[in-house]
Amino acid sequence: MKNITKTMMFLVFVLLAELCIAQPAEIWVSVNGSDKNPGSKEQPMKSILMAQRKAREMRRLNSPEIKDGINIILTDGKYQLEEPIFFRPEDSGTETSPTIFTANKEAKPVISGGTPVKNWTKVEGEIPGLPKEAKGQLWVADAPVIGGHCLAFRQMWVNEKKAIRASTLNDGELPRILSVDKESEALWIPLPKANLKTIGQLEFVIHQWWAIANLRVKNIEVVGDKAKITFHQPESRIEFEHPWPAPFIDEEKKLNGNSAFYFANSIALLNSPGEWYEDLNAGKIYYWPKKDENLNKSEVIVPCLETLVSIEGTTDHPVSYIYFKGIGFEHTTWMRPSQAGHVPLQAGMYIYDAYKLKEPGTPDKAGLENQAWIGRQSAGVTVSGANNINFYRCSFNHMAATGLDYIYGTNHDKIEGCTFSDIGGTAIQAGFFGDKTFEAHLPYNPSDEREVCQFETISNNLITDVTNEDWGCVGISVGYAHDVTIEHNEVNNLNYSGICVGWGWTKTINCMKNNKIHANYIHHFAKMMYDVGGIYTLSAQPNSIVSENRIESLEKAPYAHIPEHYQYIYYDEGSSFIRAIDNWTEKDKFFSNSPGPGNEWKNNGPQVDQAIKDKAGLDAEFKDLLNF
Repeated sequence: MKNITKTMMFLVFVLLAELCIAQPAEIWVSVNGSDKNPGSKEQPMKSILMAQRKAREMRRLNSPEIKDGINIILTDGKYQLEEPIFFRPEDSGTETSPTIFTANKEAKPVISGGTPVKNWTKVEGEIPGLPKEAKGQLWVADAPVIGGHCLAFRQMWVNEKKAIRASTLNDGELPRILSVDKESEALWIPLPKANLKTIGQLEFVIHQWWAIANLRVKNIEVVGDKAKITFHQPESRIEFEHPWPAPFIDEEKKLNGNSAFYFANSIALLNSPGEWYEDLNAGKIYYWPKKDENLNKSEVIVPCLETLVSIEGTTDHPVSYIYFKGIGFEHTTWMRPSQAGHVPLQAGMYIYDAYKLKEPGTPDKAGLENQAWIGRQSAGVTVSGANNINFYRCSFNHMAATGLDYIYGTNHDKIEGCTFSDIGGTAIQAGFFGDKTFEAHLPYNPSDEREVCQFETISNNLITDVTNEDWGCVGISVGYAHDVTIEHNEVNNLNYSGICVGWGWTKTINCMKNNKIHANYIHHFAKMMYDVGGIYTLSAQPNSIVSENRIESLEKAPYAHIPEHYQYIYYDEGSSFIRAIDNWTEKDKFFSNSPGPGNEWKNNGPQVDQAIKDKAGLDAEFKDLLNF
């Protein structure tokens, strides 16, 4: 009996010893640390870059302490980047030994692509072109100099709230264009109220059906009570050649008027508290503070980087098993509209080239009248050629374009319990949408199936206040991808559609299949755009399902040309082999535009059981996200 007891005690001792040993290696990082430190809790490193490098070397040397993984622990603070953090295949973990970037307990570390603007002073003297109501109200600071150049940017945050780039957007109801002159690549508009004699970096933004267009102004010619406006290249050519979506002219006055527009980015437009303007030539930033803001005490941040984290492998050598837990990602810019304009096809995908075919017909669709080759907005975090890259309870805030983007060759990734807020474009994006070499209306079905984004899970995320610059973007956007599960997310306060799955406008069977949109709560959408759906699909997607979602509070866009062209679930061109079952919507309003075969429609509308409605959205363990 004594021997048995001793044996049991020995086994317990061995088990406890193994449990003590079976812990991931730790590398600690602090904004107050030093990269000369070993990375212990007592002597943390300072930069994420050097902590990442240390982890990479531990894996290269196959250090025995990484048997159960590596935890890179970030303490509280703002980790200001000067370059994106880049992950390559050598950074990969394994299923049993992942690399985890995690917040220390109770900490809220933020990876930031911004830089502070300091030393604000009250403006003295005259500023040419300044509206009279702003005189005596402005403060000024030197624009940051990065790499020897004055930093150009399109966003600014004061005390974590986005300031307004000087524009006519808040001057009341938007005016509407008068006519389109395609031959001379010009628009005629009512005479602007603001004094726009100095063009500078002035921009013109047009409401175009389901997308907007940002055009850099080249010249304004005043003729009586109207003006002729022309634009820089390449966006001028693209704007006047591409057929969809284009400026709308209600010639017969049967609809809701011509396309609306607004001007942005001129000192002549800075006429309200909360607005700012950067004079690039003088290297100055002007701001009209709100009543409760003291610029001597306020934190003012402008973005320097378009991307904070880039995870990039290949199909043969992917990046694998890297997790992020409790990390904040903030402050990104997107400069293409300032450099080449921004004319999107749909969902923020901007056009490189597009035109109407004189003789309709493409290899996939005999009646197609237009072609387009597109580019993709930048993102705060990008993932390509990778698998098992997970984000858990992270936050993505204050971003100019896309928040998180899985671009190509990704699989078995999970985005769970994250918040996305103050995003200029789309919150979460995944899949192929075309590029410079692949026409956007062709079915995508690559010979190497590893290129396709697949087996992705997007669940229990809170997405709010997104699409707030590019109104034509969406909450969650999935292109050519398969086996993607989008479930129990809450998506609200956006200008276009809530969740979009599909691309290509084709009935041809392609790589898309087995996609699932289940039990999401979508509300307060379609605030500015139309031709919209709370859930929107495109093209053939065999064995895909839209089920038990809750969709309500659809807001009628004020400048929609066809005011009633909105829907809660929208099967757009080529949508095929998709089942829509038990979706609760506040109205029985749905639409199908040239769908394909094999669709199933069963029990959708306001009559759906209350229990299904109540279960949609965040699961109970993630309800705390609503306190964000």
